[in-house]
Amino acid sequence: MFKKVLIANRGEIAVRVIRACREVGLETVAVFSEADRQALHVRLADEAYLLGPAPSRESYLRMDKILEIARKSGADAIHPGYGFLAEREEFAAACAEQGITFIGPKPSSIAAMGDKMTARETVRKAGVPVVPGTEDVGNLSDEELLAVAPKIGFPLLIKATAGGGGKGMREVRTLEEMPGLLRAARREAEAAFGDGNVYLEKLVTGARHIEFQILADAHGNVIHLGERDCSIQRRHQKLVEEAPSPIMDEELRRKMGEVAVKAAQAVDYINAGTIEFLVDKDRNFYFLEMNTRLQVEHPVTEMVTGIDIVKEQIRIARGRPLQYKQEDIRFNGAAIECRINAEDPYSNFMPSTGRIAHSLLPTGPGVRVDTGVYPGFEITPYYDPMISKLIVWGETRAQAILRMRRALEEYRIVGVRTNIPFHQTLMDSHRFMGGQYDTRFVEERFAIQEERDPALLEIAAALATLAAHRQTERAAQFVQRNERDTSNWKWVGRWERMHR
Repeated sequence: MFKKVLIANRGEIAVRVIRACREVGLETVAVFSEADRQALHVRLADEAYLLGPAPSRESYLRMDKILEIARKSGADAIHPGYGFLAEREEFAAACAEQGITFIGPKPSSIAAMGDKMTARETVRKAGVPVVPGTEDVGNLSDEELLAVAPKIGFPLLIKATAGGGGKGMREVRTLEEMPGLLRAARREAEAAFGDGNVYLEKLVTGARHIEFQILADAHGNVIHLGERDCSIQRRHQKLVEEAPSPIMDEELRRKMGEVAVKAAQAVDYINAGTIEFLVDKDRNFYFLEMNTRLQVEHPVTEMVTGIDIVKEQIRIARGRPLQYKQEDIRFNGAAIECRINAEDPYSNFMPSTGRIAHSLLPTGPGVRVDTGVYPGFEITPYYDPMISKLIVWGETRAQAILRMRRALEEYRIVGVRTNIPFHQTLMDSHRFMGGQYDTRFVEERFAIQEERDPALLEIAAALATLAAHRQTERAAQFVQRNERDTSNWKWVGRWERMHR
């Protein structure tokens, strides 16, 4: 039974895990890079330790340093969050070797499902349908991939076997462009995950990206918490997620849920995980991959089920059985999550860096904001540009959309550009409101236009000038210490006592 948890991550997910640990009475240890000295998760944790320089390869990807800090701090458990080391079986194995509880799946499960080629072959043997690709071949050279590509058929995807979040992924339309895209995908995969291996997968056109949240304990119990629709993407990066999916009915949910549970059971899975599917226009579904970790978008499932997934991870890691059976899971209302990123939607979503001068978070019924930043925090180019996750709940999908519109309108961030205008335009889109979208919707059938009003630009420039002037004036002022070295109130009190 562990008592102190080290969070081997940063940003909003580190804050999220710290809060869950506090609610169950666990002490927390934060780790940080030089760029994150002033980060919120560092302030909230009971203890915090420096990992190293800003680049993730020298900080958050250093297993040896993280384990050393765990020993030094007395942490007897590690929560990896998502990204970084969350899906590295060698990290989970190293934790086990040193007697530290890894709040996640077993190393063997990560190895089987974390490597996407192995995962596809494993679930295919279990009778789960998979997207055509090189799942049963192993590591292939560029020449071998070029030879097999025409047999799979174009368009297709190059995907990093150890990856996620769109890293190390390239879309290929012709054989001629494939060599350059292979090299680029390998470089990006090596930089992001330390593994440059890639595989090929048929690109299913007009598809929906549907994922099922699963929970499994060490006592053989496996359940799913329903689906999330993650089809609103750009360059294979998820932007908006919702639960339930607009295309789902009870029969399809039952079938896909059973397959998701079967895929987890195939590798004797324990803890929280996600089974991802592609659903084509004819409602046929195919296994895409399994994420052996907590997902960024887990809050939408929490909102519609009322289950705290991070707390369940902790319970499972402590060896306790699941609190719920499949028949206990009920879906209430609808939830939508918008990822608020520091990027400019009017300039091809270029990343925006700088210091957040002002932040006003939306509140009210059914509104949740998961964030790791605050006014004065600096957005650097070293990590993911996500500022926060804005999640809303409504009794119906229509109400959730209306609530998201209101929340986006209230949200104020000054200092960096954000993609809030993109989300506002999306919430006003008739196709989105009608649930008529797929994974190509944003790139092929959606546009955002910036409306520049000259009068508003002049007002903004004048306000910026006044703000800068006021800050300069404040910096030039200083308050001289009172000659009596005390306040006038205290001085009067002393004088009255002396003259009684």
